[in-house]
Amino acid sequence: MASSLASGSNSMQPVILWFRRNLRLADNAALQAALNARCPIIPLYIHDEEDRGSASRWWLHHSLINLDRDLRKLGASLLLRSGEPRQILAELSAQTGAKALYFARRYEPACIRQERDVRELLEERLAIEVFDDSFLHAPETVMTQSGTPYRVFTAFWKTASALGEPGVPVPAPDSITIADPLPESLSIDDLGLLSADSGQPRNYAATWAPGEGAGLQRVDDIESILRDYPSNRDRPDLDATTRLSPYLYFGEVSVRQVWHTVRQLEMPLGSAAGGEALLRQLYWRDFSNYLLFHFPDLPDKPLRAEFEHFPWSTDAALLRAWQDGMTGYPIVDAGMRQLKQTGWMHNRVRMIVASFLVKDLFVPWQAGAEWFLDNLVDADLANNSASWQWVAGCGSDAAPYFRIFNPTLQGEKFDPNGSYVRRWVPDVGEPSYPAPIVDHGEARRMALEAYQLIRGIRTSKQAP
Repeated sequence: MASSLASGSNSMQPVILWFRRNLRLADNAALQAALNARCPIIPLYIHDEEDRGSASRWWLHHSLINLDRDLRKLGASLLLRSGEPRQILAELSAQTGAKALYFARRYEPACIRQERDVRELLEERLAIEVFDDSFLHAPETVMTQSGTPYRVFTAFWKTASALGEPGVPVPAPDSITIADPLPESLSIDDLGLLSADSGQPRNYAATWAPGEGAGLQRVDDIESILRDYPSNRDRPDLDATTRLSPYLYFGEVSVRQVWHTVRQLEMPLGSAAGGEALLRQLYWRDFSNYLLFHFPDLPDKPLRAEFEHFPWSTDAALLRAWQDGMTGYPIVDAGMRQLKQTGWMHNRVRMIVASFLVKDLFVPWQAGAEWFLDNLVDADLANNSASWQWVAGCGSDAAPYFRIFNPTLQGEKFDPNGSYVRRWVPDVGEPSYPAPIVDHGEARRMALEAYQLIRGIRTSKQAP
């Protein structure tokens, strides 16, 4: 049975429920705590500078609309504010006489500082409760025997998975009693989340349906892909992945809901291998955020310091050709055009285009990561940074630098019928389609020479 808030007097001091990356009503720990306080609730979302990227801002705009709609069905509504959270929370608590604040942790460096500032300013005025509600395990709970953070995914995964299964998801409430009167809210348009070119020529709305309801439908659809997930998940020409990443990023579904759905489906479907492969993806998501928490320079600096000396190219034309999907390598261009039009790219293709940018074009991985953050609807700073460093060979548990994807062979292997390329690069073979902007064989040779150079730097620094 779904939980509900018992009716209470509106004269009671309200509590503030600060929505962050947990834009859902089901299995929301902060919401459940606010309900358990048995006081009127002020549901709040604060737009700040951490909401970045035109594609993810488009998603957030529509996600907030859906969250407000879902709250109204329960007798509540969403209060919108824009600005510095600690200032807004201080003003709101003074205005309403709120006695408590509930919110979920975030792990980006700026958000950690934000939470610290909120505590310092308000902990004497409000009872503050913070919840680890975004991942399978909080980053402090998975450490080596010596108390240091893991740098290798497999070791992290073994330790984390041994901690036991996550809690059972909690249903959404039947109703919510809100503070009366609720302070006046900004409109969704006041937040300015939609840029002038949002959706033009992009096709986000035809591809995605933001919101908790659509996310839960995606969770239900896991059944259709689970059995063949290990063999099909690397095929961009097939609809064989969950496409849950933006829903998980915005917290429209919880990782617990996905985890338990997979576990419940494994036995009846006879798809233990598929379940294991999919759950590893959830742990990789945990691991990426774990790395960002313990190594906050992850978005900007290589974890392997010798890569700071890599002889990167400064050719802006090469970066622009990659961004526009005009490299002359069809699988690369297909991925980049899919990204620009839909705000998403298949994970295998993400690896291919990232390898091409870094190891064929010699463009710094940070430039690719920044482009992804601005164009992905699932613009997760941690996952994006960790994955780019993995492909570039400079991160934790990284793919060896000398593992250089051949884009032609990758296309033949993972898009064997060419249907993915034909969908996104219909001009292949036309006069307008460019010749390859680099020779892959020559680029590979130069990349390996550069790698030997920075290996020598590392060796010389390690010498007594």
